[in-house]
Amino acid sequence: MTISYSQLEETKRIFADLLSSNILPTEFVALAPQIKFYNESTQLTVPCPLKQTELISALKGLEALIALKMSQVRFESTGSASIDLQHALLFLFSTYCSSVNGFFKGDKKEVLKYLKHTDLNQAQSDPYRRMSANLYRTKDNRYYHIHGSLDATTTLKMIGLPPFQHGLTDYQKIVDIYQSKLDEFNCDQLEELNVKNRQAGVEALKREDFLKTPHGETISSKPIFEIHELETETPPVPFTLVKDEKPQILSGIKVLELCRIIAGPTIGKILAEYGATVIKVTSDETLPDVPFFQVDGNMGKHTTNLNLKENEDRVKFEELLEEADIVIDGYRTGVIEKLGFGRSKVTELAKRRGKGYIYASENCFGFSGEWSGRPGWQQIADCVSGVAWIQGQALGKNEPMIPPFPMSDYGTGCIVAISILLAVYKRNAVGGSYWCNSSLVQYDLLLMKQDIYPNEIWESNVIKNPVFAPFKQLRYYDSVDQISGGALAIFKQLNPEALQNEDYFTSLFSDGFNGMIKVLKPVVEYSDIEVGYKCSSRPNGFDAPEWW
Repeated sequence: MTISYSQLEETKRIFADLLSSNILPTEFVALAPQIKFYNESTQLTVPCPLKQTELISALKGLEALIALKMSQVRFESTGSASIDLQHALLFLFSTYCSSVNGFFKGDKKEVLKYLKHTDLNQAQSDPYRRMSANLYRTKDNRYYHIHGSLDATTTLKMIGLPPFQHGLTDYQKIVDIYQSKLDEFNCDQLEELNVKNRQAGVEALKREDFLKTPHGETISSKPIFEIHELETETPPVPFTLVKDEKPQILSGIKVLELCRIIAGPTIGKILAEYGATVIKVTSDETLPDVPFFQVDGNMGKHTTNLNLKENEDRVKFEELLEEADIVIDGYRTGVIEKLGFGRSKVTELAKRRGKGYIYASENCFGFSGEWSGRPGWQQIADCVSGVAWIQGQALGKNEPMIPPFPMSDYGTGCIVAISILLAVYKRNAVGGSYWCNSSLVQYDLLLMKQDIYPNEIWESNVIKNPVFAPFKQLRYYDSVDQISGGALAIFKQLNPEALQNEDYFTSLFSDGFNGMIKVLKPVVEYSDIEVGYKCSSRPNGFDAPEWW
């Protein structure tokens, strides 16, 4: 970058703006001078025009404020916190930094032998089915992101393609098959089919057009996270006694994580970093998951299999729930409620046991507005909110393009973790039960609010830099794997020391993956409190359904 722009100063500005928005009580804001940001870059190393590094660093600053306040209350600590901007940037693509026995996400053949087969419907492993989650042009020259989620069959049948084309692996041929088929539909027809079949697809809208929709008007009026009281009858919950020299602020807190993929597991992982005991609950026989995402996402947790539709497993889950403090719900709005374990259940249990719960939810579209019940993923949020159009236009194209890496997933995970920490603090101070929530779209709206990099910075760092030339050749139809893989190759060229900096990483042996796991360390560094993992990562369903 040139002297006309400073990542560090922009991070501080965003941090100050967040504090002035009244999302935190004044007693937290008073600790702001104890937060230090450092290590800005003089070069844009990720080809995204939006200020991802600066925003996530500022959000980690909010996280640190609450942790410092909790450490004051719990341990009479008077410490400080620091945030390395380059470490924070790596957090936004944590899974791409993780490895098993030295093999990374891109080392598909080599790493596969260490992973558990949870891609039950070949949504990831079959190249043809994988491209059912991708952005395509429509007959009326608009752009629609179809999304087969974790089972491509419904989306493929919806657009008139066979569920499988065995042996088809040629990338460009697969793209051509999809694009030819999507050329038969206009955007409104696809939207009608998508809604009818309850699929996670959406038109790629420009930001101004999204904000004009009824849902855009509603969700843009909301704060970046909300904390609602579920009940106020239960008394304050005292923290358990901790005698460690450098204690963890969530020591003694028990978390049940009902999530898959990235955003939800990131919430649980952050809580685990602060010492919470986390159990991730899935059902390998009925709930597919992306195998490699578990390497990073399951760090610091135990994982267990429980099918909440089966009576015996429901009883086991209720036994876990009776002792829990926090429940994280990352499923489509209403799914866990219909299974009998949603907010109404924990509210009832809280009153019965005399101890409050914190129920946390994340989704794609948010929890207010007409689209709140729609399914969605990171790409869907980035398309509907306007982020994809900003990405494409910044690269000189008159078309949208998915930004590199699942950055809105990790950003949303951080935001919800912030709200949970605040709710834990409130439960300790005044009692009660709370519902915390945020969404991928809310993160994207906050990101776009910070504007894009100044044109001269973007031009000199990216557009005119020959290192980015291959990335600029990518088009709207290129897959998440192509886009993120291309961005990662550029990052390795421009900033190889970041991925080799041992201060950023931690390694632990994993019995579950039968190898040495290397993942990113917690971003925030504290002078007086400990952050880190109590156990190594493991695949889904590795442990017995019991608190550890």
